[in-house]
Amino acid sequence: MGCDTRYEIHQNAYIKLVLHALKHKSSAVNGVLLGRPSPAGDAVEVTDSVPLFHSQLGLLPPLEISLIMIEEYYGDKGLSIVGYFHGNERFDDSELGTVPKNIADHIYRYFPQAALLLLDNRKLEALPKSKDRSPVMQLYTKDTSRSWKLVGSDGNNQLTIKEPSANVVLLDYISSEKWKDIIDFDDHLDDISKDWLNEGLFK
Repeated sequence: MGCDTRYEIHQNAYIKLVLHALKHKSSAVNGVLLGRPSPAGDAVEVTDSVPLFHSQLGLLPPLEISLIMIEEYYGDKGLSIVGYFHGNERFDDSELGTVPKNIADHIYRYFPQAALLLLDNRKLEALPKSKDRSPVMQLYTKDTSRSWKLVGSDGNNQLTIKEPSANVVLLDYISSEKWKDIIDFDDHLDDISKDWLNEGLFK
């Protein structure tokens, strides 16, 4: 089902996840994608994202707490969890590991068009020298064998950013060290006064 689906991610949702990974360069990071399927069912619009953790990514209790809070908040806005984002700990690691697969499997059970996005560090590093407008992420979806498969390696890009200039904006935020302002669920669970919604990030 997922292999035929197109995914369009909004600029702020995209940038939030990349900045989260940049803030915690020596750790694996993850987050969830929020959005809705298109009326025709052939596309998924990702309108927001929530950075989750930068330590103990596979621990179930904090993950379950965060997903419940996210679903309650965004459900009131007509959005649901439509995918998962993961950034590996090592810069040169481009493999999709067990932890992201397991968490994405959980989301897939509730949303069969779920996307799994893996940060492409090499593409991110090359960004200042390139004019590439495509996301610095690899798209994985479930195929008929129920395993996660890389999509778009054949040039068929099914993951796009809604705003064409998103990577230019991202580079601007990187140079101004905007990543320092990102708050994830780890931060919120340590200090509940910290806003996991990051509502002031782009103001």
